[in-house]
This record gives sequence, C-alpha cells and structure tokens, in this order.
Amino acid sequence: MARGDLTDSEWELVEPFLPMAETGPIPDLRRQFDAVMWRFRVGSPWRDIPDRYGNWSTIYGQFHSWARKGVFQALMEGMITETAARGQVDLSLVSVDSTVARAHHHAAGMAVDAELLEELEKAAAEEKGVPRRDKPEQ
Repeated sequence: MARGDLTDSEWELVEPFLPMAETGPIPDLRRQFDAVMWRFRVGSPWRDIPDRYGNWSTIYGQFHSWARKGVFQALMEGMITETAARGQVDLSLVSVDSTVARAHHHAAGMAVDAELLEELEKAAAEEKGVPRRDKPEQ
C-alpha cells in the first residue's frame, strides 16, 4: 500500500458504494479506486498515474463509468450519513467560499439607457487612459 492509499478500515466504508461489474467482482477494484484518488490528490494527467496502479486507460475508463453512474455522489452522501450516525460530524470544517465572479452587465440582464451607457463607457475609458473609439451613429 502506497502513502495516501486507503487503509483497510477506510476501504470497508467505501467498497459497498462501488458497483459490481456485470460479470461479477472487478479485479483490483481497490487499486483502481486508489489510483483515481491518487490522480485527484496529485492533480496529474491520467497518463501519469504510476504503474503500480495499473494501466491508466483502464483506470480512466473505470472513473468515467463511476462518474456517469453517480457513484461518487452516492459515496459522498453515504460518508456524510455514516459519520453523522457515528456522531463524528465536525461542522468546524464547513467552509463558505466568498469568491465573487463579476459578469458584464449584459450577462446579468441589466438594462441600461443607451445614453447613460455611452457616458459610463466614456468615463471608464478616460479613467483608464484608453483612447475611446467613437461609434458611428445608426
């Protein structure tokens, strides 16, 4: 077992959420799951997964199948339920992201009077020191 791979007790929690293959148990299921976890923990391309986990293409195929079937969503919900049942929920780990993404006013559906918009664009251009191209009248 490599550093970062699931322990036996962690695997006991995860395994029931992973689907069986149509032909029966998937060989090396734990190793494939560890490979997916390694890839996202490290942030590497799929092709850089270490050989100890198996063929990267097989691992990617398994990940894609799990994602399409909603396995990761079910796993997350199951882990939350299990930790709540054990009384191990730690709300101090809850985080709210305060990142703000600003969109152009057209993207937000804001309606601005054409004359006001022209004046605002002119003021912004002057403030930035950017020469303004006058629009031809229509």
